[in-house]
Amino acid sequence: MKIKKILVSQPKPSSEKSPYYDIAEKYGVEIVFRPFIKVEGLTSKEFRQSKISIPDYTAIIFTARTAIDNFFRLCDEVRYKVPETLKYFCTTEAIAYYLQRYTVYRKRKIFYGVSGKLNDSTLLQSLSKHNKEKYLLPMSDVHEVHKDNNTEVLDNLKINYTKAVMYRTVSNDFKENEPFDYDMLLFFSPSGIDSLLKNFPDFKQGNVKIGTFGATTAKSVDNAGLRLDLQAPTPEAPSMTAALDNYLKKQKD
Repeated sequence: MKIKKILVSQPKPSSEKSPYYDIAEKYGVEIVFRPFIKVEGLTSKEFRQSKISIPDYTAIIFTARTAIDNFFRLCDEVRYKVPETLKYFCTTEAIAYYLQRYTVYRKRKIFYGVSGKLNDSTLLQSLSKHNKEKYLLPMSDVHEVHKDNNTEVLDNLKINYTKAVMYRTVSNDFKENEPFDYDMLLFFSPSGIDSLLKNFPDFKQGNVKIGTFGATTAKSVDNAGLRLDLQAPTPEAPSMTAALDNYLKKQKD
């Protein structure tokens, strides 16, 4: 079956230079960006139930921009003025620069890694130098599926930290009259597979192709009794767009 319409379960790219647009033009396919999941921040009332007092912490570890957004949102909601002395440790430079939305970057003590993982050597070196701090680690309710940010490395360094769930991943439900006529579905997290089955409990895959990014997402497809047709990353295709390009090229040939 020729693939004509592809659903990418991510938000629409902000740049028109996205490789997805090149692929759509190259192979004459329609690509629709439609997230199966969305992030929802905890209310201040829900957060208070965790018994975590933000003023008790002297440093904070950010692994995502979403964590930054929800940390400062909750600080506003509980009427806590973030002190200038708070230290920030981020898994990437891009996440660190994102702090400029909420604080005067050049006047703050900000450290960051290179790889985007908690076990990044540069980041771990900074954490080790400041091992007397009391760290807060904002995260989502599904943090445990992200192996790249396994907190075991913090335990090994004897870092004094507390996990704080500040946002959750929920199903981005389809509307009753919303069309679902795709030839291929691309997923990037196990939550996306869960949302597919929640929205379409009687889903029959048939000729619909399913592609995934990451080992845990691929495993979720298998656990759901579905067929995996495309997987990334691989040595030949380090990104989803590269894998999709290769797949459509083979189909065309």
